[in-house]
Formats: sequence, structure tokens, C-alpha cells
Amino acid sequence: MTDGLKTADIDLIKRIIPHRYPFLMVDRVKEIDGTNSAVGVKNVTFNEPHFQGHFPSTPIMPGVTIIEAMAQTAAVMVGTAQDVADKGFLIYFLAIDRCKFRHKVVPGDVLELHVETVRSGSKIWRFKGRGLVQESLVAEAEFTAMIDRSADA
Repeated sequence: MTDGLKTADIDLIKRIIPHRYPFLMVDRVKEIDGTNSAVGVKNVTFNEPHFQGHFPSTPIMPGVTIIEAMAQTAAVMVGTAQDVADKGFLIYFLAIDRCKFRHKVVPGDVLELHVETVRSGSKIWRFKGRGLVQESLVAEAEFTAMIDRSADA
């Protein structure tokens, strides 16, 4: 932890969000600043199942999975800040806006997922996300999500 920022390793991530292989898109969240912002990390490997059918001769990470990785990073950020590990916390997409893909993401890349909260509420949240590979912008989007705590223990 640096400068009061929190982190989340894969074990904590799995305690906060329900996603599992092959749809767990975040390997770690290295900077969590409350519910303000976070930086997630996705190590892109050739062994991921989408590469078998998504441009198999030139594997490219599907854009929708990049956006999903942003959303999972946002969910881990909120879940960590609100201490919901092991409580059945769920977060659902409501909208994706201003989505742009600027460069391809390929096996061997380390995808950094920068998310920040635009608007927070008790149930409805709005985020801005950017995906970067070696500090180069590869994708960006704004997205709205609903937090469901009905399964909380």
C-alpha cells in the first residue's frame, strides 16, 4: 500500500465479485483510492478461450472483454471501499456510452484498466474507464452500473 491507496490481489477480487474463469478479466487491482478511482491489471495470455475464435490467425482481445475488465475493476474498487467481501455483492451493467477502441490488445500485453467514479449513489453509479498498454490508450468508455446488495449476508 502506498500513499493510503489500497490494493486487491486475485483472492480478494474473487471474494468481492462472482466472476470466474473464463470470465474473470482482472488479475489484480494495484491502486484503489476509496470509491474515487482504481487501476486494475489484466495480463493478456494466448491461452484465453476467446483467442481460439476471435481472429485465430491474429489473436486480438475482443473489445467487449476490455470493457468488461474495466467494469470488473470498478466493481472491485467499490467493493473494497465498502467492505463487501464475502457478502454476495453484485454489480450489473446498465449502459455503455462513448466507447472507443483505439489500438488492438494482443497476447503478451499487460492491460491497465484506469477507472474513476463520475457519479455515485446508493444503487446507480457512473464510471469513466480507460484501457492502456504501455501507457498508450487502447480503449475508453463511460458506463453505468447498478449495485445489488440483496444477496448480502
